[in-house]
Amino acid sequence: MYRVKQLDTTVNLAGFSRWLNGQGVTHRITEEGGFQVLWLEDPAHAEPVLSALDRFMAEPEIREAVDRQNRSPVFVGGRWQPSPRHAPLVLGIIVFAVAMVWLTAMGQNELAASLMVIDPRDYDWSTMAGRIEALTATLASGQVWRLLTPDFLHFSWTHIIFNSVMLWFLGSQIEWFDGRARLVTLFVMTSLISNGLQYFVSGPLFGGLSGVVYGILGYCWLSQRSAPRFQFPPALVTFAVAWMVIGFTPLPEMIGLGRMANEAHLGGFVAGLALAVVLPVKGRRGA
Repeated sequence: MYRVKQLDTTVNLAGFSRWLNGQGVTHRITEEGGFQVLWLEDPAHAEPVLSALDRFMAEPEIREAVDRQNRSPVFVGGRWQPSPRHAPLVLGIIVFAVAMVWLTAMGQNELAASLMVIDPRDYDWSTMAGRIEALTATLASGQVWRLLTPDFLHFSWTHIIFNSVMLWFLGSQIEWFDGRARLVTLFVMTSLISNGLQYFVSGPLFGGLSGVVYGILGYCWLSQRSAPRFQFPPALVTFAVAWMVIGFTPLPEMIGLGRMANEAHLGGFVAGLALAVVLPVKGRRGA
């Protein structure tokens, strides 16, 4: 353990300690010579933890948010553990996506083609001009749903399982704290931007909820900085961004993972960050 902060015993750190537990930060608080001492297992956490502690002590609304989170029925032992009734919209999205994996034979049948941005059998999409022309014709025919439905195309069970787990973990928190309207806005906007960017770069042969997941992660990370309410380990963002960068290298194909929808990941993440800026939180549920 690394000693990182000494405070007066009059400071109540119980709520902050529960919040750290929820963030996955291993720590300990001891008493020495009339003072409280905060210890961390990982010294890399020192800077963000001290910054969070300063805000916790200086801003009453932060302490209220943490206390509200600790009293919330969807937190058990300081950890986010929602039931289906706490996030029915997210659950519905996941169930529909899993059903599409089965109905599209993992993206291999004719139904899969109807979920892509354009039907790849009907157009020459080998050039940018061809992609623009194909998309224009597709939208003009009324097939607007194709801008969103690539989200429900998955090409392996690992693909859908990973996306579902991440969507449930983060999306359920947005649905609970920020409301379903905010979640729908995030889903639609990140889908449009991630799917659009991926289509124009590589064509219609892609799919998955990864762009939405990256968008939700970006939103949670940036929005959390001004209004703490979400629970996720700090390393999650670092890992996700590192994996996105790796996706732009030949490494995933070299190790047998195939080509990743890198532009969808990037587009979704940037869209999520932008939405965190333009959609500040006004009111939150917490109990």
